Amino acid sequence: MTTTLEIQNLKCGGCAHTIITKLNDLDGVQNVSVDTETNTVSFENKLANEVETATNLLSKLGYPVIGDANSIGKKAKSFVSCAVGRLGKS
Repeated sequence: MTTTLEIQNLKCGGCAHTIITKLNDLDGVQNVSVDTETNTVSFENKLANEVETATNLLSKLGYPVIGDANSIGKKAKSFVSCAVGRLGKS
């Protein structure tokens, strides 16, 4: 099944690169794509718990789903994840 999540703090291609790289490392999650215009992350998964695992990882990276708390700490983490993603794209 394909899951699409709307997330917070998504700014650019660097953010997208980090999200794609990290989510593709999860077991059961594949074909990750990020749309920076709609602030969405889409991926294929087979089990519901894989969505929860992906959601938790996104939050740890600083990209909580819409409706979840978006603390200053998560916003700061998203800037770090963004910078790492930009370096990884080089």
